[in-house]
Amino acid sequence: MRSLCVYCGAASGVRPAYADGARVLGQRMAERGIRLVYGGGKVGLMGVIADAVMAHGGEAIGIIPEALMQREVGHRGLTELHVVRNMHERKQMMADLSEGFIAMPGGIGTCEELFEVFTWLQIGYHAKPIGLLNVEQYYDPLLGFLRHMVQEQFLKAPQVDQLVVETAPEAILDTLVQRQPALVDRWAQQRDQI
Repeated sequence: MRSLCVYCGAASGVRPAYADGARVLGQRMAERGIRLVYGGGKVGLMGVIADAVMAHGGEAIGIIPEALMQREVGHRGLTELHVVRNMHERKQMMADLSEGFIAMPGGIGTCEELFEVFTWLQIGYHAKPIGLLNVEQYYDPLLGFLRHMVQEQFLKAPQVDQLVVETAPEAILDTLVQRQPALVDRWAQQRDQI
């Protein structure tokens, strides 16, 4: 794997472990020669992971919309910084430049990006692995909600199983490198019932 898109917060969160996780993930990616693709910010966990990648000789590619660049939150110390017109272009470019995805702790933007690439996997737009770096069990409530979706039959268990969930940066990198998600036909049973 040569490149990973990492979604994470533009804030650092309340627990120091979140920034520690971003720092270690960035270092490990650089050591393995895995290029970071991310949202291009210099603040919060985004800045922490980018700084760690660059400090350890890795490559960091940032993609940021013009509106955020004008607010001076863009990271100017990256290997490449692409300024795009809007969020749609940003997310598409991030996905196109990546061979897999990791969501670290973050806010609504991180969740939106995660669910978009998860949806794209479900409908066959890509077959790239997706992981949750579940630092301090941050994503446990979300995982519980996904299980609730399965129980209520809005999602299939094999679809949830496509998400790689790990608590340590090294473990998520090891697993994602080996993972090739299988496409799950979520409509098969519905077609059979017609």
